[in-house]
Amino acid sequence: MRANRVCSIGFALALLTSSAIANQAYQFVSEIPIGGEGGWDILTIDSAAGRLYLSHATKVVIVDLNKNAAVGEIADTPGVHAFVAVAEVGRGFSSNGKESKSSVVDLTTLKTVSKIDTGQNPDAVVYEPRRGEVYVFNHSANSVTVIDAKTAIVSATIELGGSPEFAAVDGKTGRVYCNIEDKSEVAVIDVTKHEVVARWSLAPGEEPSGIALDAAHHRLFAGCHNKMMVMVDIETGKVVANVPIGAGVDGCAFDDATQLAFASCGDGTTTIAKEETPQKLTVLQTLKTERGARTMALNPKTHRIYLPSAQFRPPPSPAPGASPARPTIVPNTLKLLVYGPSEQTKH
Repeated sequence: MRANRVCSIGFALALLTSSAIANQAYQFVSEIPIGGEGGWDILTIDSAAGRLYLSHATKVVIVDLNKNAAVGEIADTPGVHAFVAVAEVGRGFSSNGKESKSSVVDLTTLKTVSKIDTGQNPDAVVYEPRRGEVYVFNHSANSVTVIDAKTAIVSATIELGGSPEFAAVDGKTGRVYCNIEDKSEVAVIDVTKHEVVARWSLAPGEEPSGIALDAAHHRLFAGCHNKMMVMVDIETGKVVANVPIGAGVDGCAFDDATQLAFASCGDGTTTIAKEETPQKLTVLQTLKTERGARTMALNPKTHRIYLPSAQFRPPPSPAPGASPARPTIVPNTLKLLVYGPSEQTKH
């Protein structure tokens, strides 16, 4: 009985702590200089190892989250979009967009062991632990290359019927959910069958990018380019709620402990919403970040979020009839912006 009472008290304290964190406004904590030249895309966190992996032009930068500093890099990943660490096999897998390959990397030495052919322009990468497989989503090929993490051999290629963006893994149901940007829908992949078993419309959301999962409450969050984050019931495939967000969304995250959903946008805002109930999503804060900070990663241990940003030069004036050019990144200005619950910012 005493043990049960201790457990009950511990659970209650955990609930109070998570509720307190959820009610705190997010504030700027620090920034981590990265430097170098070129752009960036997806970043992922291995919270157990205390590492963050940031895709950066032709390499992956490794950040020690305890030291708040870049401590290494993985070279020879041309046009890399993402990298995922698979601790069980001591390897990581990248998506090298410019060569349509995935690098297989030794997580100890950071050396490339081999490269695997994927579809054209591989983008997002996720790890599915039930079968021990890595899913590499090929944006231009409208497909996903499935790789056995242990053998580093392709086990399947799944046609998606549209351009994939980010994906989320549901270990409980054995499914992978992927945003199909040009169809404004989610493709539901059965990991045992290696096939798409359902397609869900995200209307009123359009052109989805970032995605995140609340597996406990069967809810999926998708950041859409019509300035909206939608919440989907994964038991029915129906959109049950939505909230307004900024322009140019690319990243999404969900914190199980606090029930907070995040959508990071290129306009320099990150929307933080609370899943009040499985039917109600409420905006708590529009966090001001920096223009271009469109991707993000959440550390579930500290509840901190990390967003890459840099300084930009204004684009030159376009020639008559030509499309406007994009702003260029000022070399050596890439950094990670770190934000956390307000209590963490106090000294």
